[in-house]
Amino acid sequence: MIELKGGKTAPRLLEDLDAYDPRRPSTAGCNLLVNLPRQHENDELPTTIVRHKNQCKHQWDVKNSQCHLPLIIGRPDPNAVSTVAAFCEHCRCHLKLSIEFPSGGASPCPSHESPLHHFIYRAEESQPRTRLGNAARIDYSAGWEDLLSFQCSTTECSAKLKIQTRSPHLRPEWIDLLTNKDIIKSRAQKAISDDPARFEGHAVPFPSEVLSNLRTYIVNALQVSSRRTIPAHNKRWLLCLGDPCTELLEYIGFVRMDDEWLVLCADTSAAAPVSNPINVLLEDVEKELLALLLQRPDDEKRALKVQYSLTSASQYLTKALGTENYDRNPSSRTNTSHEEEHPFYPTLGAKLDFRDDLIKFAYERQLISDPEGTPYYLQALQGIAAGRNSEDLQTSVAIEASSGKVSAHDIRKAYNALGLDLGSEYLDDDHIIGTFQSRAADSPRQEPDLRRALQIVGQHRCSQSIQSMASKTVTNLEQALSWLGATDDMDDNFVVAMYKVKEEENPAEEATARHAVSLIAQHRNSGALKQWLETGVLGEVDMDVGQAYNRLQIDDRTIEDSFVLATFELNYQEAPSQADDLRSALRAIAKDRKSSLLNNFLNSSMATTIHPLAEWPVGLRNIGNTCYLNSLLQFYFTIKPFREIVLDFDAYKRDATKNNLMESTIGSRVVSKQEVQRAQRFVRELQKLFQGMITSPTAFIEPELELARLTLLSQPAEADLRRSSTIGGDRPSLGEINGRPVIGPLALPISDIAEDNINTDSRAAENGIESSEPTLLGNDLAEDVTDQDMPDLIPEQSPQQSQKETILDDKENLPPNEASTERSNTIEHLANPLAEASPSQTTEQRPLTDGDHKFPDLHGPNGTKDGVIEPPSRPPPYPPRPQPEENKDKIIRQEIQMGAQQDVTEVISNVLYQLECAIKATSFDPSGEQIDQIKDMFFGKSRSYTQNLRGDFETKEQFFSYLFVDVASGPKTIYEALDGAFDVQQVQVDGTYQPQYSTISQLPPVLNILVQRAQYDQTKSSAFKSVNHLDLEETIYLDRYIDSDDKDLIQRRAQSWDWKRQLRQLEARRDDLVQTDLKMDASDLLNTTAGYLDEISKEGDIGVTAGLQEAIKEAAVEAKEELDSITNLIKDLTANIRSQFVDRQKLPYRLQSAFIHRGTATSGHYWIYIRDFKQDLWREYNDETVSAVTKVSQIFDEDKNPGRPATPYFLVYVRDDLKDEFVDPVCRDVPEQPETQNAAINDVPDHFAESYTAPVQDGQGTTAVSGNWFEADYVKPQQW
Repeated sequence: MIELKGGKTAPRLLEDLDAYDPRRPSTAGCNLLVNLPRQHENDELPTTIVRHKNQCKHQWDVKNSQCHLPLIIGRPDPNAVSTVAAFCEHCRCHLKLSIEFPSGGASPCPSHESPLHHFIYRAEESQPRTRLGNAARIDYSAGWEDLLSFQCSTTECSAKLKIQTRSPHLRPEWIDLLTNKDIIKSRAQKAISDDPARFEGHAVPFPSEVLSNLRTYIVNALQVSSRRTIPAHNKRWLLCLGDPCTELLEYIGFVRMDDEWLVLCADTSAAAPVSNPINVLLEDVEKELLALLLQRPDDEKRALKVQYSLTSASQYLTKALGTENYDRNPSSRTNTSHEEEHPFYPTLGAKLDFRDDLIKFAYERQLISDPEGTPYYLQALQGIAAGRNSEDLQTSVAIEASSGKVSAHDIRKAYNALGLDLGSEYLDDDHIIGTFQSRAADSPRQEPDLRRALQIVGQHRCSQSIQSMASKTVTNLEQALSWLGATDDMDDNFVVAMYKVKEEENPAEEATARHAVSLIAQHRNSGALKQWLETGVLGEVDMDVGQAYNRLQIDDRTIEDSFVLATFELNYQEAPSQADDLRSALRAIAKDRKSSLLNNFLNSSMATTIHPLAEWPVGLRNIGNTCYLNSLLQFYFTIKPFREIVLDFDAYKRDATKNNLMESTIGSRVVSKQEVQRAQRFVRELQKLFQGMITSPTAFIEPELELARLTLLSQPAEADLRRSSTIGGDRPSLGEINGRPVIGPLALPISDIAEDNINTDSRAAENGIESSEPTLLGNDLAEDVTDQDMPDLIPEQSPQQSQKETILDDKENLPPNEASTERSNTIEHLANPLAEASPSQTTEQRPLTDGDHKFPDLHGPNGTKDGVIEPPSRPPPYPPRPQPEENKDKIIRQEIQMGAQQDVTEVISNVLYQLECAIKATSFDPSGEQIDQIKDMFFGKSRSYTQNLRGDFETKEQFFSYLFVDVASGPKTIYEALDGAFDVQQVQVDGTYQPQYSTISQLPPVLNILVQRAQYDQTKSSAFKSVNHLDLEETIYLDRYIDSDDKDLIQRRAQSWDWKRQLRQLEARRDDLVQTDLKMDASDLLNTTAGYLDEISKEGDIGVTAGLQEAIKEAAVEAKEELDSITNLIKDLTANIRSQFVDRQKLPYRLQSAFIHRGTATSGHYWIYIRDFKQDLWREYNDETVSAVTKVSQIFDEDKNPGRPATPYFLVYVRDDLKDEFVDPVCRDVPEQPETQNAAINDVPDHFAESYTAPVQDGQGTTAVSGNWFEADYVKPQQW
């Protein structure tokens, strides 16, 4: 759902105020007064805020002494504060509405330019009432107060509005004392029985008498300045109130003094609006008693012979907000049908009775207040224009469209035209562009329409690359070459050069240029260009075939492939460090010869085996955009305790019985049986991979698709994906009805079968739903309907689809993170998907009638006539057919691709969460949180200290699995980056900013550090990657961050924070002196100005004030001196900060892994460097290839690549004293292979595995040298 942040016009706000009941929140959890209807990306209609069934429709009446009422005649006084205090005669809640105009208000609304106030909610100035769960009843004894602040969005007005609502003072039990006839009778009869003679002739009072008498006492207290007493034995007092009402009386202000009751008196001299708490309390209670009196039966009220009257607050509320005379739609004044207002009106903060010009005013204010919600506001304007059939509004819609704005309706239509799911969180620009190109290639005649749809999608996503693609026609190889100005015979280097030329000529064309290069790379199958597209570095360009033969020292190009391969092996044995160059030569020859033997060899493990297999880690094949997955799996394999848990899983496996699951929590929540079973499948898959990495006879292996899916896709994300598959996407056809396809839902892949073979029926029963699901109709039918087929902009939602979505929503599990909120997962909860307030009932629409506004009915059923369901006009669809196996693999691959788009932290959290779900606990902390080997290994504890208003520090301790550091502001050292996670900062506490800092109370053996590089450019409305350098250290010392009572450490921290505060101030002043608009520092700018004045003064045409040049030059000198001084101070402060903790080195951590990324915020390539402490070397794990790092500078030094530098994204440090125990990168146990012929090469001829004899000339003559082509100890012949 999309939550809009626009405002409300004053009439809309007042209408919502009449229905606003803080005691009973809406069923959707929305605040009726604050929130606009929530929008749906995949649904035309917003969700109406459904009011609680017991919500009060307020009737506000004035509390005069607490008001400062606005004048009924004339414009509002901008120098006065208008206050309307009122109470509801139905629910007895209290209201205080006040409006003021800061600085007098230049032109307060309503005015000619702004006919109405348009109020924006100010959350920072509000104190909304805290909800007491989801219960319909509230705890009256606790009381409550709700304060909401708003401000008019028009700059000329800027009126500030505060709406305060409070609970009634009289509690339910007190009201019973005053109105329950049985209680009153019992109380009166006791008083009469205690003294029968005295009460002779007195009857039991009616509740109206009790209320009236108490009200009279309070009215007297408000009107009389002197204190009065009431004898405790007063007959009327005893019959109506007496001692049983003591608690109530004392709350009101009555005081028992021996045999008398002292009545608290009010301040009668106070002028309105009174603020004296006694006056306010007494008047509030008096009004509540009056409301109760008015609710009594007429016969009781007549017996009192007293007339009570109330003053409605309606006219004062409308006057205060300037809504008494706004232009209304003439038809609304005669409308007596109480027509339900369409949610498009509250979306604009408008009302049904607005004239068209006020509708346009409300729309324009929403765009100014919430520009991000423009598509939804424009959709609402479109819908209202169509519903009213208003030419004026339709013209406004057309003008907005011509200015480039697109409505949510148009956006949905564009996504549907491209076959894309608007609600999918996995869409990226490359996928959208690829879908467009595929569809355009399949249907060339539809390319203009598809291109228009792509343009709208690009505008919606604020994507320059998509919009560039939509405006260009580069869709095939010929167009790509033509656009770049290249030819097909030009090599890859020249193609990249032409790209750079295009980019320099017009940076806005970068996306189109990259797409052109991508088309060329695909056509050529060029690994060099593909690598350049991913990393910005041109890959290995194919070697010329002539150079290849020369490189391998082969003169005869006609020799057999087997001899070419033998020559390659001989060259490699002589110079293994040149393996890459030799492979390039062999690849060029293989390509020229189209040799299956040579290609098989190059694609086999033998081509990458430089190190003995039993002594070197294996690589992992990239199975499609899974380079990050491969890096993560390699890292976890090197952590020995982690690997041992996976390999010996049966010893750690959790018992998934219900009682066992209820014993502990993970991430503050109880896990479900389904989550445990999925997690244990994940560990089994990981176990298979780890076993393969240990025993594989090849240099790399391929992870299973199921492991990739379970790693990259969390269970909630998987459920969301499955849900989306039932309402769109690639689904099996169930046949046709009247020539139109019927589409069914996707089947679950094989991987959803649990480890213990739980069958489908039992799983369905466990989730509280039937095992057979209803077949759904997809959106394909709607996509084929033209605009002429649809009389309205809004398609009607089928009740079947709504019901299905509700079922899926109800059975969804919660995500595995600490921010998850508790939700019932019982069968009873799941078995009632269509409760009274379910979305499927609240969003049903009625059919249109000619005399109606053209909106769907909000309550009527679909497919009915006169309330009777008509028989179907066509046969039911065929049931879904079994899904082919290849489609299941395709689905899993699609899920993997979606999972590959997950955030780095989401994937890591998913892995750790599943491991914890899969294994049993070793202990529990006091809160019931599970402690296990994973938590002991990767989780630490942080403790935050927040100063409260009393000056004391409040502490909070929580687990963490990684530290979060930021390099957005510029290059940093690792300590400077870590300081940002622990240094003191200002946080808001009870409306004021207070200091807060953090420490580490428990260090994990394996410390993960996430480097936040994804940033958002507000100007361009797009994501980008921060490439600022992070200066790493092989060893870091965490003493400075540890939680400790050490006074010296605490003083050093405080001193460091103060130095950093000074440093920030100095850097800001330095920037002022250096960063001027003319790109000169202040000193140079002043000197240049003085020089210019010297020149014009010499010419004599313009007079220059005497001494002006000298003053400017002096200022230049002062600026230079100030800049030099600041530079030196910055240098000194930086040195002090960096040396502040150099002697604190008792907690060393060693860098073990560095995840590296090259690319942009949305694309690129990952690899990982892992330290082998035992062999004292670093290795680079780059998918299939694992190689030794010869220069550690490539890990620690800044990458100078100007386009897409390689940067660390995720770092792992291991406690120094545990590094040998925890880190074990090489774990290999390769079974012996047959010595006959290597199985990796299937096409090697028999004679190639046999011995050879070759003549070799040396200083002694010719010698015959024998050997085997694949033996490692042969001698290379120098001549053949």
